[in-house]
Amino acid sequence: MILLVCAALATDVGGYVRIMTRPDMEGGDGKLGYWNLYGRLMNEGPYAALELRQGILEPKPGSRAPWTDIHAKIEGGTVANADAGNGSLAYLRLSQLYAQAGNVGLSDVTWRLGTLESNFGDLGLYDMKPAQVLYDTVGAQARYQTPGLEFTLGAGDAGWSMKGAEYNTVLTGGLTARVSIANHFEIGAGGQAYVEPMVIGNRFAPYNTPNVDYEDYLRGEVVERWLDDHPSQLADFPNPEPTDSQSWKAVGYMGFGGFGPVVWNSLYVNYTQLHPKGYVTETVDGDDIDIYVHDLTDERTQLLVGDEVQLQLVPQRWDLSLAGLYGDAQDGDNNLAPTDDDRTYMSVVMRNQVYLAPTLHLLVETSLAREESHNGNAFRNHKDSLFVNTEGQADAEGFEYGDAAERVTWQGKGGFVLNPLGPGIYTRPSLRLLYGVQYSTQNNAFGNSFVESLDQYNDFGNVERHWHNVVALEAEAWF
Repeated sequence: MILLVCAALATDVGGYVRIMTRPDMEGGDGKLGYWNLYGRLMNEGPYAALELRQGILEPKPGSRAPWTDIHAKIEGGTVANADAGNGSLAYLRLSQLYAQAGNVGLSDVTWRLGTLESNFGDLGLYDMKPAQVLYDTVGAQARYQTPGLEFTLGAGDAGWSMKGAEYNTVLTGGLTARVSIANHFEIGAGGQAYVEPMVIGNRFAPYNTPNVDYEDYLRGEVVERWLDDHPSQLADFPNPEPTDSQSWKAVGYMGFGGFGPVVWNSLYVNYTQLHPKGYVTETVDGDDIDIYVHDLTDERTQLLVGDEVQLQLVPQRWDLSLAGLYGDAQDGDNNLAPTDDDRTYMSVVMRNQVYLAPTLHLLVETSLAREESHNGNAFRNHKDSLFVNTEGQADAEGFEYGDAAERVTWQGKGGFVLNPLGPGIYTRPSLRLLYGVQYSTQNNAFGNSFVESLDQYNDFGNVERHWHNVVALEAEAWF
């Protein structure tokens, strides 16, 4: 392998590690809440990434001579003794592998072949890249870059990323463009389109089973209802009809800073038309029947808007980051059941870091979030909510879950941080001793193994718990 045998050539190694212990005396899995809508701090598990760059022909500063290198990235979300994966290599993946070459044919252009990606940056407090394209693609990419302009164009196949073992070619192309002015202002935009062509005879290609009722699809009763109307005629169940699938996304970015207390402000927008799904399988009298659901899943859209500002309130003494996130998911086919494809959510996160000494910091963070289902109850607010789902009554045939369509969550976190490299909210490595507290309108609103069924309730009972407390020892580093 080139990365191992070319010892005489320049090799760079970098990466990221995050590990923690958070003993949870209230039955949770060590995370303060469900997900990073409440801020990434204390809501994420362990993670490790290793990125390698093998220089084959090194670039010469100030020269437009050709250069080339190879990149590989291995990453995964498990560490021994820190999570359920227990450090198993099965949870790691080779997420990036590509070759690059610059100044070949065109000056200031970098060519890339392999896994692709282009983004406008991070929402650091949420650990998100809202304005990102081509990350699901293997193919070819060209990036033109000068001090004031960056333009990226790429194309390839996203089939393996989107469909996995049920692969079918998904042709895709995307681009991003960014303009920078005097290191104080940036604006960018981009997008990506997907086309999954019709392939007659390939059962993993886009198909649609005609005349399927959406409620029957949700209940897994499509075949059963058809047999009610056509007794003993299972062999005549309608065949799927071939079609094609399209989807797309558009992203935008605006950044400014470098004046007064504003270090930098980043605003991101992402609007996505999700790709239609493939099929579901129903079993009737021992026979597996595939129901192709293209036309039942082709009206799903997602809007995501995020902003983060980094402020230096007192130089070398007090920094603050403030971020907000808004998401709206719509499913034009579904007006019956609460799902992640039909909801609105929003939150704000504020982190203060006060520098008691250059390497000893005080961290205080708070967040407030609201999540709302568009199609009725989706949250259980009380210990006995498993008995309630439709208009305050138990309904075994109902689609709703619990007794509330809204979840409101507040978190507060604080503690001490050791930063050997000095001040900075995003300076790493960081060694942290933290205490976190959460209040949520939902009962037991954190990863847990509490009861979820009547049988479990009869055996174990349940408790009313809206507060959650966690103490954490954490280490995080980039290298």
